[in-house]
Amino acid sequence: MAIAPQRLTALDRTAPRRISRRASVAGERSLKSRLRSTVTSAYPDDAVMPPEENAFGPGVNDYHNAVAWADAQIAAARDDPAARLALMDRLFHGPTGRARRHLPFRRAALSFMRWQAQRGLLNPLDASPPGSVWWRSMNERLLRDGCEAIALVGGLRGDPSSPAVRLWLQFAAIPTPACWYRAHNASIVAGYLEHEGRALEENAPERFFMNVALARVLYTHALVAAPRLALGRFGSLVRLLGDPRLGMAGVFLSLRRVIPNTYPLTHDVEWYIADEQRLGRLLDYAVIAPRLPHLYEWSAEEICEPRLRELVRDGSPIYAWPYEQRHVWQAQHLPFPGHVLERVTRAG
Repeated sequence: MAIAPQRLTALDRTAPRRISRRASVAGERSLKSRLRSTVTSAYPDDAVMPPEENAFGPGVNDYHNAVAWADAQIAAARDDPAARLALMDRLFHGPTGRARRHLPFRRAALSFMRWQAQRGLLNPLDASPPGSVWWRSMNERLLRDGCEAIALVGGLRGDPSSPAVRLWLQFAAIPTPACWYRAHNASIVAGYLEHEGRALEENAPERFFMNVALARVLYTHALVAAPRLALGRFGSLVRLLGDPRLGMAGVFLSLRRVIPNTYPLTHDVEWYIADEQRLGRLLDYAVIAPRLPHLYEWSAEEICEPRLRELVRDGSPIYAWPYEQRHVWQAQHLPFPGHVLERVTRAG
């Protein structure tokens, strides 16, 4: 099936370029001055607050750079799922605590994290039952990137340690749905690539749903930024479905309607596929699966991570999953409405 990737809107396509031009025009200005300029543009309703009024407390300047401060926040919350959720919530308040334009974006991020916490994935490894090494590592990568970006925006020293952090800085300056997904998905994909060895330690159904989760978060980004790629001729009518500020995005990002709130999963993959709710199965097999090669290709360009293309082969996801078992990505008994849905959402 030939699906042409949808171009971004003028605003979304030029957003990172505008940030890049600002940085280049800065020339010989100090990094600190550029970051203070970013604070002003990102949080126009607030002046830059002194350290004692910073939302993260007066101790923020005790750290010699942004990475050190981010690592400290992760260490403090590592074995407390509630603390992880609270940290994620704080990030969307910005360094001043009053990031009005950014705060609505926490909805989708917290929805996905609550699902992880409810399943016990973020539990301490010495708890009963213990959490997942892979999911905890993935969550830490997302939190660490966000913490580092906030610390840089707040004035701590250092350069962005990864492309994902640079995209979080772009989101800080231009808080649009497309910029949020670029940053969020860049952190997610970086975590997938970094921790594939740990993923292989999980059982088959857990690894299967890792691929489902990745495909869904990439697809939800496309709903916002490449709607024709996501839903063909109907794309322009449903762009709001993927807006992370609205409740519908949580339907795509959360897997609570697919996976029981227990960890680890105990049945085989085929059991969970058969048990998946009808709507979720139609979404995964009739809408998302047929466009996976184009979706991964488009997403790799969006987040500037070419290695993402290696996680799908011949239309089948292969992250920590053997290509020889690709039959699980092919619907054996797709109902008639599924065939209709697949047909009408093809790109014209």
